[in-house]
Parts: sequence; C-alpha cells; structure tokens
Amino acid sequence: MKLRIPPTFVRSLALAFCLTVPLAARAEVTVDQLLKKLPPPEKLIKSPTDRVMLDAQSLDADPMGKQLVQAMRRHDFRRGLDLARSLAKKYPQNPVAQSIHGAFAFNMRQFGEAADACHRAIALRPAYAEPYFGLGLIELAQNRPAKAIPHFQKIAELEPKQPTGWLLLSACYERTGQKQKAVEEARRATVVSPASAGAWVQLARTENGLGNSSETLHALLRAADLLPDSAAMMATIGYGYINLNRIPEAIPPLQRAAHFAPNDFLVQSQLGFCLEATGHPQAAMEHLHKGAELAPTYAPVWEHLGLAYATEGKHRDAVSSFERAVKIMPNYKQAWTHLATEYNLVGRPADARYAAARAASLKTASPNKSKKA
Repeated sequence: MKLRIPPTFVRSLALAFCLTVPLAARAEVTVDQLLKKLPPPEKLIKSPTDRVMLDAQSLDADPMGKQLVQAMRRHDFRRGLDLARSLAKKYPQNPVAQSIHGAFAFNMRQFGEAADACHRAIALRPAYAEPYFGLGLIELAQNRPAKAIPHFQKIAELEPKQPTGWLLLSACYERTGQKQKAVEEARRATVVSPASAGAWVQLARTENGLGNSSETLHALLRAADLLPDSAAMMATIGYGYINLNRIPEAIPPLQRAAHFAPNDFLVQSQLGFCLEATGHPQAAMEHLHKGAELAPTYAPVWEHLGLAYATEGKHRDAVSSFERAVKIMPNYKQAWTHLATEYNLVGRPADARYAAARAASLKTASPNKSKKA
C-alpha cells in the first residue's frame, strides 16, 4: 500500500523551518525541531475509512452499501456513521460491516463504539487486518502508544510486505522512548516500501532521535528523491547539509527550493548565506536582498547582506545593513562586532568604539534565540 503525502505535509515542513532554523551556520542549525513538527505517521497513511473503501464495495449490492460508499467519497462521516451502524446491525456476522462501523465511529471520535465494532470484526475474522488498524489508531488518538503496539504488531504480522504496520510500530516505539526499536521498524517500512516518502521521513525522524546526523540526512535525501518538486523538502536537504557544515552541498537543493518557492524568505536568506560563505558575494546579494524584502524584520539576513557588501568593498552599504540588524535585534553580538569593523573602515572611529563596547558587553547570542519575522 502506498502511503499518501497530504498537502499539509510540505506546508508543515516549511512552517517548521521558519520557526526553528537560524540563518548562520555558526549558530546551531538542526532538523530536530523540524522533525518533531512534521505530521506523525498516522497522518501520512490512509485513514480507516479510506482503507475500508474497497471492502465496503463488496457490500454495494445492498442499497445501503451503495449509499455508504457514496458517503465515504463525500467524506460525509456523520451520514456514513448512521449508515454504518445500520449496515452492522443488518449484517451482524459480516466482519467487513463491523469494521466499517468501527472506521466511521473512529472518524467521529466515538472511540468506545469504534473499539467495540473492531473487536466484533476480529471475533468474526481473526486474520482481518483492518480492525487491528482501527484499534491501534484509537489508542494513538488517546495518546496511549504503548497500548497501540500489540495492534500494530498484528498488522505487521498479517501484512509483512506492507509499510503501514512497521511505520506505526516505529511511531509507537518512538513515543515510548524505545529509540532503537523505532529506527528498526522505520527501516523495515523503507525496505518493504522504498517508494514511500513518509517511510523515509519517519526513518529520518528516528535516526535523528539517536543523534545520527548523517543517517538522518541520508533518509531525507531519499524522501527528497520521491518529492523532487517539493520546495520544502529541497529546503530540508539544504538545511541538513548546513547542519553538517557542508555548506557547498547545501546550495543546489536550496537553489531548487528557491525555484519552486521564490517567496519563501528563509529559503532565499539561507541560499544567500551559503553563497556568501562560499565566496560568491554578488550571487548572494541577489538572494539576501530578496530575503530582506520578504522579511524586513529578520535580522540575520541583514547581517549576511552586510557581510556580502563588505566582501565587495561596499562598506557604507555594509554599515547600513549591520545597523538594520542591530536595530531589529539590539542584543545581536555578532552584528555589533561586524558593525564596529565597518565603522572604522568608513572613518567613524567614535561609532566604532561604541559598537565594539556594545559587542563586548553581550554574551554570544544566537539569532534563533531572538524574535524572527
């Protein structure tokens, strides 16, 4: 079964980075908070009602079954639950009817009713995977991952060549602090479904939980191969390279991200930083200007614009940029230090002494600990 990647997946990626990733490589750039903010595995797989869609079609000879399929397609879960209840009563010995009842009750957050229906389905057909899936999700929805594990283990046993059981087991082990098991199950998901971006993202999440930066990046690269036109995923790869201080390698994926998301201020700013850091100040300024235009109150972009100007010998422009940075973030030590240097170069020694004293009075500050745009 192919895992679905909803549109919210890539939007969540972008949002997470906007909230957590600083501009400068000397500040800690991590994917940890990003991965925690990504949709959990249960949001990346088919819902219970989607999974039982084909099963429901086996009952469409019954007019009620046909109406139920139509309700499922319209995502009319309230109407669907009423029909599912009626269908379960009409076919009390049919495990599909009971499982459908459980799926719709789950979608309406009627967890007790859903669990009862799933247990009835299992009693009628113990080797039927769908009701175990429902029981596991019921436990996850109530933040009880340890209780969900036996149900997902059963799914993995019944469907060993499908990624769903392994992926959800990984999520449960991750949430119960069993980090190594979480990685192992995520790896199984990628083995049985190497074309699943969701499986690779879960592997990245769990490898990151063990502090395996290189393995995390490798998993994200595999996910990016499956989502080559995703700006957020390309940005993820770029930030991953920055995290490993492999700045030149961050440039191509960030350029691709900028192509697909030209109005993403953080992508533009990070790309500008990488270009500036690798000796391409003119190319850097194009992206840094764009980042500053999109987010004029994001101080780090002004700092790196100042550095690019300084490299080009445009010291007055550099002064203006550094002044913008310290105006936005008065406790930004690095920007004050750069500003002191530039004041000296443009013949403002008194201002240079003030900026140097201001920098000396501050602790080393990371831009990500200050307000962002």
